[in-house]
Amino acid sequence: MSVAVRINQLTVILLSVHLIPTNPVAEQRSLGKSRKRVNPVLHTDVPAPDPIRDTHQYCNYPNLTEHGWEGHSPADYRLLSVQVMIRHGDRFPLYSIPKTKKPAIDCVLSDKRKPSHHLLASFISHMALGGRGQWDASLGSLPRLPNHSTCEIGELTQTGVVQHLKNGDHLRQAYIKRHNLLTADWSPGQLWVETTGKSRTLQSGLAFLFGFLPRFDWSRLTVRQQWSTLFCGSSCNCPARNRYLEQEQRRQYRQRTADTELERTYVAMAKTLGVATKILRAANPVDALLCHFCHGLPFPCSSAQTTLNAPDEGACLTLQHFTVIRRQQKDDELERREAGLYRRYAVLAAHPYLNRTAMRLERIARGSQTRKGTEEAVFALASGHDVTMAPLLSALGLERAGFPKFAARLVFELWNGPEAKDKERKSDRKRGKWLENMFIRVLYNGEDLTFDTAFCRDHNRHSAQPLCPLGNFLSFVRKDMFNIVNATSYQQACHQIVL
Repeated sequence: MSVAVRINQLTVILLSVHLIPTNPVAEQRSLGKSRKRVNPVLHTDVPAPDPIRDTHQYCNYPNLTEHGWEGHSPADYRLLSVQVMIRHGDRFPLYSIPKTKKPAIDCVLSDKRKPSHHLLASFISHMALGGRGQWDASLGSLPRLPNHSTCEIGELTQTGVVQHLKNGDHLRQAYIKRHNLLTADWSPGQLWVETTGKSRTLQSGLAFLFGFLPRFDWSRLTVRQQWSTLFCGSSCNCPARNRYLEQEQRRQYRQRTADTELERTYVAMAKTLGVATKILRAANPVDALLCHFCHGLPFPCSSAQTTLNAPDEGACLTLQHFTVIRRQQKDDELERREAGLYRRYAVLAAHPYLNRTAMRLERIARGSQTRKGTEEAVFALASGHDVTMAPLLSALGLERAGFPKFAARLVFELWNGPEAKDKERKSDRKRGKWLENMFIRVLYNGEDLTFDTAFCRDHNRHSAQPLCPLGNFLSFVRKDMFNIVNATSYQQACHQIVL
């Protein structure tokens, strides 16, 4: 029996927990520079786990004011490139709870309905012109807007669209207005956009892009398709990655079945709905309950027990049920870090995307130093899923950042430091030491986490170089990140025996 088949069988068992993905490869085929501090100390003592507070953060309500440290730099530093990975926005559930009605959510966009955004009406109009763009593979046949009066499975909601219009608008202020990263006459080679073949990631990417470049020129845009949710391109063949994933899924299953409170909760929920416990588990009820919670809808009641009058109190799922499941998920995040299996999986899952990002940043840095210019993408946008972003965070050593919320964003910034003034350093640069003046920042949901990353947490942030050297990131991606799997390269790590 193949590894992929075994993983898919395990997935049926593990559907009730969203923290561990299915096999993601097989799933598809001039305002001046800010003088503010670049590395604010935003961390305080970690509060006690609160499943409900964490769920509010996961929902990422778009009516909250957007803040972030993107684009902030010391004086005299020049922004060269920005690479962004996003998770799609709020969506309709992928699974339905047996014997309950689906959430009543309208997926037809309207600027007259909340939540809304000042760009929403023009975004709707602009998407009608999408035929002028260039589309990879099957992307051209996907709808550019959610368009069902009753949302379909996995469909992006208006909330999800507004979340990314806000994200794009926020980064437009940070990068275009403050740093003029892309001028009005930007060339096609300066912008890279890629997405998986799901409508929710395509639509999220387009909403983000419209917020970033309102009324962008379709004729200059090419949208590329990634066949894998890992964005691994031509480097998806990695047997060891699949084996680490299988081991982690088994660990998670053992941990979950040993949780007596969780088991009692599933039994009680199944009894409330009049279904077998195993059927309820397979239906992944937390996915649907998250939708009810984030949209302020009552938790579902058994349709079989509902009459013209209100259902009996015991016929409905409750906040207490939901809290227990969410608590277990947060507990599993902690145990997952301690076990270390997911980190091994994540390193191999995230490397292809990180490697492409590193190569792009290096080419832009070299081109900037030689002053020959480059057609490399100074702004790259990748629109993916939770199973895309979670491994990236783990591989970078940012596991404490938490599970990616709806419309989460991970940003890599490339900065050029002030020119050296002494002759010796200028001479060194002529001999090829182009890296000495190149720096990188990593931000997650607007927070600068550069010095929390595995490749820069040992760098003295109070030194003469207040940003992280790009060379640290390049060395990490090319070799150092494989230390955890006792290898020195991606190919070696992928094809070694995993016990």
